[in-house]
Amino acid sequence: MIRAFRLLRETAKAPVAGPGAPAGGRPEAAPQTDDSFDRSLQAALIESRQRYKDLVDIAGDFAWETDAAGVFVFVSPRGALGYRAADLIGRRAAELLEDAEDAAAFAAREPLENLQLWLRRADGAPACLRLSAVPVADAAGLWKGARGICRDVTAARTRDAALARAGLRERLLGHILRAVRDTVEPAEMLAAAATATGRALGASTCLVLRADGAESFRPAARFGEDQDVAEERLAEAAAAETPLAVGPWLVAATRYHHGVNGIVALCAVEGRAWSVDDRALLGGVADHLGIAIAQIEDHERLRELSRTDGLTGLLNRRTFYEEVERRWRRISQGGAANASGGALVYCDLDNFKLVNDHAGHGAGDDALRHVARILRELTRGQDLLSRLGGDEFALWLEGADRAGAESKAAAILQAVRALAHLSGDAARPFAVSLGIALAEPGGEETLTAFFARADGAMYAAKQAGKGQVAFAPFVPEADA
Repeated sequence: MIRAFRLLRETAKAPVAGPGAPAGGRPEAAPQTDDSFDRSLQAALIESRQRYKDLVDIAGDFAWETDAAGVFVFVSPRGALGYRAADLIGRRAAELLEDAEDAAAFAAREPLENLQLWLRRADGAPACLRLSAVPVADAAGLWKGARGICRDVTAARTRDAALARAGLRERLLGHILRAVRDTVEPAEMLAAAATATGRALGASTCLVLRADGAESFRPAARFGEDQDVAEERLAEAAAAETPLAVGPWLVAATRYHHGVNGIVALCAVEGRAWSVDDRALLGGVADHLGIAIAQIEDHERLRELSRTDGLTGLLNRRTFYEEVERRWRRISQGGAANASGGALVYCDLDNFKLVNDHAGHGAGDDALRHVARILRELTRGQDLLSRLGGDEFALWLEGADRAGAESKAAAILQAVRALAHLSGDAARPFAVSLGIALAEPGGEETLTAFFARADGAMYAAKQAGKGQVAFAPFVPEADA
């Protein structure tokens, strides 16, 4: 400002060249009046002040000045943070701060640049400001306050925070998905997902449940404490489009092809409330878990198809032999002191071809399904049932002795007699022939010989007149 004043004064006093200037010398200038000088000076001052005001308005949202007590003595005329300028003048700056320790920024004793701090708006909402300030001194050079400008960067700060949270969610979600992908066994995928999700969100419990019917769910994996979410919460989550927070639980449905196929539920540690970011992260986890559960279901269906007979749903020949072999090894290694043995029953349908000839192959398929149903009804969960192929079936009766095997065989013969009419020939009724071999704990018999004994007993029953039961005695190889 002083330089502008001096320049203006020098310009006002300098002579102005004109056409009447004498040759070889400086032209004479008409003397400038004091009024002209004062007007020029006033115009320069007004222009300089406007320039300063424009630059301040551009540089920040508001300008301010405080005294030595930190009280506003000047605020831009348009006010700040929803307050009028008159509302702020005479008020301590510290009253607006979220953190009282930031009050030193409005009492700067040295220049400050781009300091970030939080204040409260007139409506109580937080505002993030970027502040630059310089100290103010009196004529004697003593500090008497500060002045500066502030720019509201709340929107940018909120945007940056949202981007940071989104990045964190992506990293956590990537960690969870890697944990699932790195698990080879499908049955262990959900356990890996529960563990990774529970740890990523700091939950005390994480449950993964699979749909088991229209409105029922069964536990599939658990992480953390032994807690269970109420069934009504599961129903609410299944109906909600986004994760649902109820009390300490945050629950989300997993979906595939617009259908709910599971639930993932988190229980918070004591004193924690679920945030918007937590909900967003669990929503992303639920989306991917819906796909994972669908893939597991497909894997299970394929595995079941590879293990079972497509017509009856019983074990197929290969799987039956594998399962019996496991039981056989346990019995053989247990020694003679092992009281639990088992019985292998071979079943062959009598006059089954007449069923097909009499009523067609559809009726033959129905007859096979009827026999399969009878075998299921007359056996226990630990027993094994198989359709070996064609009209041959096999049973493994876990822990059965001779009396138990005879009782079971008699019940099967009696139940199948109800299907005798299916052959269409009263003289040659539909029936079943059974051959039974008892496993000998600690014996020297091979598994192949064991199967051959049961098969031979079944043929002996057919030769005895069909619809019969025959036992195959154990003959040690030394005596054979």
